[in-house]
Amino acid sequence: MADKHDSASSSAPNSSHKRSVPAHPLARRPPGGKARPAGRPLPRGEHFMTPGATGLRRAVERGSAAPLVYLYGLPRWIAPVLLVVLLLVALAVPDWRGGLAALPVLAFVTWLAYMSWPSLGAGARILRVALGVFLVLLAAERFGLIF
Repeated sequence: MADKHDSASSSAPNSSHKRSVPAHPLARRPPGGKARPAGRPLPRGEHFMTPGATGLRRAVERGSAAPLVYLYGLPRWIAPVLLVVLLLVALAVPDWRGGLAALPVLAFVTWLAYMSWPSLGAGARILRVALGVFLVLLAAERFGLIF
């Protein structure tokens, strides 16, 4: 007669009795064994950081880990809706207030482009640069710096 552990391990091939611990502290279970607050679970994977990153990239990735986990825990619709509203305000308001609305969109898009840059192909990089240039020109025009 097989015990529970034998039947469980035989049904799951290549499984081990040890559980792997995520490499990044934000992906680990909080002390005390309590589960994370309600929201989406963290994505699978061992690393939030680019392997072998040094200098500025490493510092930005380390500083961005907590905000990325926070954004991931929000409902999926909040960030896109907020960005679209700010962009619509930036496009509709022809003075400095429109430029002010474009700045958070520019900052967010630039930050995400920087974070995802190593994994992007040439086409995706060109689109991100074009979007950044558009937002810089929009903000500059709204602040009266050009045109």
